[in-house]
Amino acid sequence: MKKIAAQAVDTAQNAFSAHRSGWAAALLWACAAGLTGCALPLPDKPARPATYDFGPATAPTTPTDTAPQASAIALPPVTAPAVLDTQAVLYRLAYAGHAQQLRPYAQARWSMTPADLFSQRLHAALAAIRPVVPTGEGLAPVELRVHLDEFSQVFDAPGQSHARLRLRATAIAPQAAQRLLGQRSFSVQRPAATADAPGGARALAEASDAAIAELTGWLAQLQLPATAAPSAAAPATPSR
Repeated sequence: MKKIAAQAVDTAQNAFSAHRSGWAAALLWACAAGLTGCALPLPDKPARPATYDFGPATAPTTPTDTAPQASAIALPPVTAPAVLDTQAVLYRLAYAGHAQQLRPYAQARWSMTPADLFSQRLHAALAAIRPVVPTGEGLAPVELRVHLDEFSQVFDAPGQSHARLRLRATAIAPQAAQRLLGQRSFSVQRPAATADAPGGARALAEASDAAIAELTGWLAQLQLPATAAPSAAAPATPSR
């Protein structure tokens, strides 16, 4: 009886193994016949970060025909600390006690560094009201140096934030032994319409335009040396 039972168990096991092998073979055949049904799902492509700039510039205010010609100005590139030498859109969580920590958005970036974007915007604003000439060539009686100290979105609450921009501007006379003509710090804040990267980028662009308007107004109040007029050519000697 024991021998008969053992034979029955062996027979059952062999039958199960054959059935399992047949099922596996059928599955492999089905996968080969229709790859679309058996293909493993592929991971989604990583989303590209959204890229922001300052957007179209507002129409500049040009001087009237009766206004005196503004002095030419040399504008070196705007400088910034190393922490701002990045295309990341930065924010601070002031409400959580992390106001001293700058954090980057994972899916947002500037098209250039904030200093480069600000340089571009400032150059366009100044060029609308006065000549802007290359730096270091002695072509302008005034040189404007700008340093960007702060450029971030600050969250005062989980759903409330504002843009904060701070900069220092220095006007010198390069043709007069680097004589200091004026120096001033500017601090501008603008509320963000939404508490996210798009809202922060828009508010920072608005803060930049406001800071540039204040800066150009400050320059207009300084006693700046006039641009030297080109010397007149000597009259030609009449032929005899």
